[in-house]
Amino acid sequence: MKRLIRSKNDRKLAGVLGGLAKYLGVDANLLRVIFVILLFPTGVMPLILTYFVLTFLLPNEETEIR
Repeated sequence: MKRLIRSKNDRKLAGVLGGLAKYLGVDANLLRVIFVILLFPTGVMPLILTYFVLTFLLPNEETEIR
């Protein structure tokens, strides 16, 4: 079963977008570009807040393997 986790290898900050890209089967860089583009029309804070909430809610990839 596929689970949403933070990526340990494909991360720029906390690995949230890398893990989400792996879960969705899309390129992580494409997801990062879409994230940055969506920051402006949403007023920055909702996506930043969502990113940090997911940072604490999603398990890290290395803890998932154990």
